[in-house]
Amino acid sequence: MQAIEVEGLIVRYGEVVAVDDLHLTAEAGRVLALLGPNGAGKTSTVETLEGYRPRAAGSVRILGLDPARDHAALTARVGVMLQRGGVYPGMGPAEALRLFAAFYRRPLDPAELLERVGLGDVARTPWRRLSGGEQQRLSLALALVGRPEVVFLDEPTAGVDVQGRQVIRAVIAGLRDEGVCVVLTTHQLEEAERLADRVVIIDHGRVVADGSPAELVTETAGRSIRFGAPAGIAVSDLATRLGAPVLEVDPGEYEVQAPATPAAVAALTAWLAERELPLADLRAGRERLEDVFLRLTATGGDGGAS
Repeated sequence: MQAIEVEGLIVRYGEVVAVDDLHLTAEAGRVLALLGPNGAGKTSTVETLEGYRPRAAGSVRILGLDPARDHAALTARVGVMLQRGGVYPGMGPAEALRLFAAFYRRPLDPAELLERVGLGDVARTPWRRLSGGEQQRLSLALALVGRPEVVFLDEPTAGVDVQGRQVIRAVIAGLRDEGVCVVLTTHQLEEAERLADRVVIIDHGRVVADGSPAELVTETAGRSIRFGAPAGIAVSDLATRLGAPVLEVDPGEYEVQAPATPAAVAALTAWLAERELPLADLRAGRERLEDVFLRLTATGGDGGAS
């Protein structure tokens, strides 16, 4: 079942087009990661889906309802996690959850939810004394206390330690199993690759990629060799040896623009060995989601708007 349906969405700020003819769907029981660089239009898109941002054109349906016109009807069915704030500084997690639970007809049990997000031991600790990760987990719990059918999570693991990230991942997996549609926005692409069933990358207000993490990576597999080495190596010399362009895409991160054949990999490692240069990592024939994201958004993507 499609929990979210967006057709031809346009969002403007005066003469500036922030979202340009965007089409998007999201299913119940699936995690959708909505990714994009700063200014790509993802925040405007999510705020429109949540019913807080007016649209200039297009159709938006959340659980079959218009989030702007039917906002009151959707309030009890949609959860929104804020990245920061929303809680009185002197209020503890238990009190905050009991307060929010009172807004819903059939809320989750606050005490059980506290344990679910790993905050049972700090239930009475004031918000201002919680760590950043604990505040994030409380924000997640507040978004879930009303039993939402669709939940929007904004940077849910930002500032969260390893143990906290594991808790959040488990909660998101549980939401998927319960049939909840989860829309995740994050700059942590490893988290998106780990958590999402489907990834949509937008740039300049348009979709430039849409598919599962495996599909997005597989589409470009074998086209290049990515490796790590000390910053500033002689890429022109290496390019001559390999007979293919070599780019330093980031300090210490390189791309050989040639298929990842055994001969090319052997020539690369031999060149590094001759110069006693360490090889930090080698990704031959397979990109990470981060590589796909950077390639598509570096110049606006294949279908980016100007």
